[in-house]
Formats: sequence, structure tokens, C-alpha cells
Amino acid sequence: MKLEFFRTFACVMKKLLWIIAMICLVAGCGESYEETKRITRAQRLKAMREDSAALKVAVLPTLDCLPIFLAKDHQLFDTAVDIRLKQFTAQMDIDTALANHRVEVGVSDLVRIERLKKQGDSLRYLTSTNAYWQLVTNRGARILELKNLDDKMLAMTRYSVTDMIGDLAVDSAKLKPERVFRIQVNDVHVRLKMLENNEMDALILTEPQAAVARKLKHKVLLDTRKLDMQMGVIVSQWKGMDGEARAKQLRAFTRGYNKACDSINHYGLANYASLIEKYCHVKRDALAQISKDLTFHRIALPREEDVAKAKAWLSKK
Repeated sequence: MKLEFFRTFACVMKKLLWIIAMICLVAGCGESYEETKRITRAQRLKAMREDSAALKVAVLPTLDCLPIFLAKDHQLFDTAVDIRLKQFTAQMDIDTALANHRVEVGVSDLVRIERLKKQGDSLRYLTSTNAYWQLVTNRGARILELKNLDDKMLAMTRYSVTDMIGDLAVDSAKLKPERVFRIQVNDVHVRLKMLENNEMDALILTEPQAAVARKLKHKVLLDTRKLDMQMGVIVSQWKGMDGEARAKQLRAFTRGYNKACDSINHYGLANYASLIEKYCHVKRDALAQISKDLTFHRIALPREEDVAKAKAWLSKK
């Protein structure tokens, strides 16, 4: 009788211990899950604080951004200063990032920036760039002169230097504005792809996308360099940039940018073909279409005459 009792008691105790062990295991897992969530949340908040404190630079996959790409990849920016690149494929998205203070520095053109300033955005010019734009026509569209743009489609971005160039082309050919169909294509990759797929009659491109078009034997009818237009710029925010931390970041950006320009000018564009391929997503064989004399100047404010051109065109719009 006693033996049976002890056997029953032992069996009950085993089951009880097993239940207790399972409860502890579940409780332990629950604590681990909550702990993981807490750590993940803390890490996310830490990353957000670090990103907020960093100098964020909005860039495009275009050649005028090469000094920035080089300075970042080759650590020409002071490594003690947190400078981060935010990559976009459309100027309009950079506008939004600047307007919403999601970036402190952005690459753009004078027309877009003067329009943003007119709308109340507080921006200041850091430097002009060597960017230039070309009006390229589809070789299959038989557009040999600007006057042949009549009843054709032209890809551009509204309220940008590309829009301004479109007007210049129409005016110089004495065409009726409504006879040239302006198609807004903001993404630079999409714009080039439309040319490659014969979906567009004419486009306004900058480098290196223009080089790809020239390699494919498409015709250039207009070049801003021949019009003495230097419209590329890099800008920074005014508000929130007066503290010592931000001033230090801008100094680091300036020094790194200048070093990168000197390096490109010294070693040549071909030496950085892999970097252009990485950031601009074009095959390096197209770079042979770009002049070897192309240089990148150090930090320098845009010319007053170019700012005046942008303002005058915007006032007409």
C-alpha cells in the first residue's frame, strides 16, 4: 500500500516538475522576446538620432556629383565627421527632401533652387558645379534641326533647367510652344531608357546619360556650354545650420569636395570609371564620349549672370 502511494506520488511530482519547467521556459522565451523588442527599438532610436545629427547630402546619379562620390568612397571627408549620402534619381525628390529638412545639402540647378527660394524655402548656395545639359534627339525621329521638333515629344522636368532649355529651343526655332509636346519624365534613368527604347523623340540630358545617348549615335542639337550657361549648383539649408557642429560638417564637406576635384583633375576622369559606373549605373565604355578636358572646379559661388537668367525665366512662367 505504501509502495503504491509513493509510486503515485513520484509520478505526480514528475508531471508537476515538467509543467513547472515548461512554464519557466515559456516565461523565459517571453522575456527574451520582450528584451529583443526593447533592444531593437533602442537600436532604431539610436540610428535615427545618429542620422539626424549627420550631414545628409542628396545626390543624383549624374557626373556633377562625382566629387561627392569620390570624397565619400575614398574617405576624403574628415572621418571624424559623419557625412552621409542620400541617393535620388529625380530632382523633384531632392526638392522635397530639402523642403522637408530631411537633408542638409542637395545637388540641383539654379532654376529649381530659385523657385524653391521664391516659395519660401531657406536655402543658400554652397557652390556651382560643372554640370551641363544637352538636347538630344532620337536618331530614328529624323530631327536634324531644332525646327524639326514641331509635333514631337520632348522629355524634361518642369520648373528646372531642362524646362528652360526646352523654351530656348522652341524660341530659337520660332516654333509655337503648343506644337512641342513637353513630357514630364523626372527620373534620369527612365528618361534615358525611353530614348533607348525609342519611346521619346527628344530629351534633355546631362552627363553621363548624355554620353550614353551620343554613343548610341543620337544627335545633339543644343548644349548649354555653347550658350554660356552654368546652371548646376549645390545648396545647403539656412535654418539649423548655424551651430558649431553643423559648421564643422560643412567645413569638412568643403575640404573633402575640393580634394576630390583636385584628384579628378590630376588623374583624369577615366581613372574613376568604376566609381561612375557604381553610382551612375552606366557602362564605362560610354565615358569615352566625354571630353578628356572636362574639369571640376573647387567650391565657388554661382555666377550672378546665371542666377539672373534663372530668375528672369521663372518670372515669365
